[in-house]
Amino acid sequence: MPKTNALPLIEPPATTTAAVAPCCPPLTERPFTADEAEAAARMFKALGDPVRLRLFSAVASHEGGEACVCDISDVGVSQPTVSHHLKKLKEAGLLTSERRGTWVYYRVEPSALAAMGRLLAVAPAAA
Repeated sequence: MPKTNALPLIEPPATTTAAVAPCCPPLTERPFTADEAEAAARMFKALGDPVRLRLFSAVASHEGGEACVCDISDVGVSQPTVSHHLKKLKEAGLLTSERRGTWVYYRVEPSALAAMGRLLAVAPAAA
């Protein structure tokens, strides 16, 4: 048999960010349980800072669905502060990231947007 130099593929390690989906029922459906309130509060706390909200919005609205940190760091604070806020958004499960060379690219976690949409959904009025 010929000898090959192929290396086996290894699955990347699971991320350590907090799970966001499914989060919570719509606010108007029923009162939250303690766990549901904790999950919703984590998302809102992460977005409760104006700089974090601007960064989240910049990533979410960026062309192609992802943004290089070099494209979104002009939010009026220093680069280390931008990194701190992006880390908090990742820890809350709102963003994911991927390093490519010297730059880090961020994406909004789709399940986080879906969870926020469900949470803030208003039930249609009965006719």
